[in-house]
Amino acid sequence: MHLIREATAADADAIVQIAQQTWWPAYSSILAKEQIIFMLDELYASKKITEQLQTRQQTFLLLIENGLTVAFAAYSPRAEDPDIYKLHKLYCLPVTQGKGYGRTLIEAVEEKTREAGKSLLDLNVNRYNKAKTFYEKMGFTVIYEEDIPIGPYWMNDYVMRKELKNEQ
Repeated sequence: MHLIREATAADADAIVQIAQQTWWPAYSSILAKEQIIFMLDELYASKKITEQLQTRQQTFLLLIENGLTVAFAAYSPRAEDPDIYKLHKLYCLPVTQGKGYGRTLIEAVEEKTREAGKSLLDLNVNRYNKAKTFYEKMGFTVIYEEDIPIGPYWMNDYVMRKELKNEQ
């Protein structure tokens, strides 16, 4: 049994724990150890997640299984084009992979995007991340490549987009 709810600042540590447990298996084959450590410190410090939650820079959705937070997604309107929403983060604990929780969270973000009256949802995925195949199965297509500097490192991504149909 699982449920999805919006995160509050009190959930920051649970989000950080999931990131710590998912980044290593997700990225250790495509990023250097030093880069993973840097990115986790830069993007997933408890203080930064708490600030994002308090200022609502991004909306976090948590997936709770048997009372435990096991997955999360974060989204917002794109800063440069608020008519397009962006899925910023999607991570499921490795022990839950294959349960459909990634799909469930994407569908929840799609619903929130439609509720806001928008029909485009973007995401970034590392060009070497096997999650790209999952996103393609979810209906996303590559629209361009993007290289983003983060400290001394680069994120070499595809930007993928899905046009959402209004469900009547």
